[in-house]
Amino acid sequence: MACFLVPAAEAIVTTVASKVIKHKEKESVSLSEDTIKETVRTKFSAKLGWLNNMLWGGSALLAFEHIWHGEIVPYFPFLSAVSNGETTEMLSEMGSTGVMMAAIVTAAWAGMVAVSSLAEKKVLHAEKQAQEGA
Repeated sequence: MACFLVPAAEAIVTTVASKVIKHKEKESVSLSEDTIKETVRTKFSAKLGWLNNMLWGGSALLAFEHIWHGEIVPYFPFLSAVSNGETTEMLSEMGSTGVMMAAIVTAAWAGMVAVSSLAEKKVLHAEKQAQEGA
């Protein structure tokens, strides 16, 4: 019914957060940082961008599916569940299915960030070993 609205709301929040973080990262660039670390490390705003892409893409796909099945209509109130008096069912679905979808996407993103961080640490460690050996 309207489960896609929960991940879409999270996507709005993370988009705003990403823009704020990206702005702060630009302000805090220091020239004393090691260039190897700077090139190997992915900025957190970029990693948050991954979550944004996953959430926006999933929400768009779900919205399309709901349009296809007639659950979203081109006239007010736009959700057929509201016009049919099924608002409590819709809110229940948003609270269960929508929250679970947003949580699963966020958990998958957290896994991606963890794997990325491990790979970055491995590259930094190998680079450090190469510098010590030289």
